[in-house]
Amino acid sequence: MTRGFEIVSKYRNAGLNLPYRTTKRAAGYDFESATDFTVPSIWKLDFLKVLWAIRHERAVDDVQAQKAKRILKPYLVPTGIKAYMGDDEVLILANRSSNPLKRGLVIPNGIGVIDADYYNNENNEGEIFMQVLNFGLADVHLKQGERIGQGIFMNYLLADEERQPQAERQGGFGSSGK
Repeated sequence: MTRGFEIVSKYRNAGLNLPYRTTKRAAGYDFESATDFTVPSIWKLDFLKVLWAIRHERAVDDVQAQKAKRILKPYLVPTGIKAYMGDDEVLILANRSSNPLKRGLVIPNGIGVIDADYYNNENNEGEIFMQVLNFGLADVHLKQGERIGQGIFMNYLLADEERQPQAERQGGFGSSGK
């Protein structure tokens, strides 16, 4: 087996679908939500108050700023899926074209990067989560099995005379950096 997908043990009996290509020439494998999940709109709580204060050059108190930061923190939608691939490959997670237009959902950093050594890591078995923010006016209620993003397997290249990393992955999500 060279590359592919598996269901993580936590969702083994949840009736999940492995990611799939919808059309013959599609590059991306569609990922579905593993659970019903609500992604709140960022326009709730004190986010608008903070924007108003910034726009009018008014002081923003720490409580308001912390609430606004929490609102802008991406939500992690579980997929129940892990991916295996070659050592010189990466799985790029990308938004579906309909997410921003129809639902206001975006991947905050543009893409997600799933490294080969994320598979079966000791921290979370390598489960892939789709990071999303909801810029729509209303909360988005995802149902289990609803398509939420896509993944594209790609090879990557190394720089000439690179200093070889010596570290081994020690955990799951976000563990390879500070």
